[in-house]
Amino acid sequence: MTTAETRYAIDPPSAKALDTQGLRDHFHVGGLFKPGEIKLVYSFYDRLILGSAVPDGSPLTLDHVTNTGTPSILDRREMGVLNIGEAGTVDAGGQSFEVGKGEILYIGVGSGPVTFKGAGRYYVLSAPAHRTCPSRVITQAEANRVELGSKAGANERVILQFLHPDVCDTCQLVMGYTQLAEGSIWNTMPAHHHDRRMEAYFYFDLAAGQRVFHFMGRPEETRHIVMANEEAVISPTWSI
Repeated sequence: MTTAETRYAIDPPSAKALDTQGLRDHFHVGGLFKPGEIKLVYSFYDRLILGSAVPDGSPLTLDHVTNTGTPSILDRREMGVLNIGEAGTVDAGGQSFEVGKGEILYIGVGSGPVTFKGAGRYYVLSAPAHRTCPSRVITQAEANRVELGSKAGANERVILQFLHPDVCDTCQLVMGYTQLAEGSIWNTMPAHHHDRRMEAYFYFDLAAGQRVFHFMGRPEETRHIVMANEEAVISPTWSI
């Protein structure tokens, strides 16, 4: 089963007026990784799609999604797929890709439909694309490794850049993840924002009782959203 929800864009003054639940309704993405389902959220920020696919013993095929306005989801889009489960297989564009835990598969425009198989648990990102790039799997060893922060600042971390110009050719999608060192609690510090590009954050490998405070908003008007394991959040262009 595939479901696709639409999230419309709002401006900073409108976001400022929202209460806690209102913020969550607009930006928080929960209920992901349900066995046997593909769940997607179509954001009007950069028309990004984010979501999950969990085959649970039977293949799941992602093809037509009404929100995209095309017969197949990748007719005018590219996709990144992060596997946070056991090793699995993803079929796309007439090819079959083995994707291990912690690896990211890039799928070029025109390569739909996409079929998810095996014991993988897949986090999906998709953005509009105007040129075709080769589909390929990027392993952790192939990712660009950037070490930042310090123990004293409680922000010691490693950024693994997978879909990045120095690693994998894409049209415009950039994708990777951050590994925090033990005892570190801050990620994107110092805070910053970039008006021309939105982001989506996905939090995973959290213990059951742990929570993340995701800060957002204009630099002079910050808010927070409490995040649990395997939840995502939409970060608009105007937000830190």
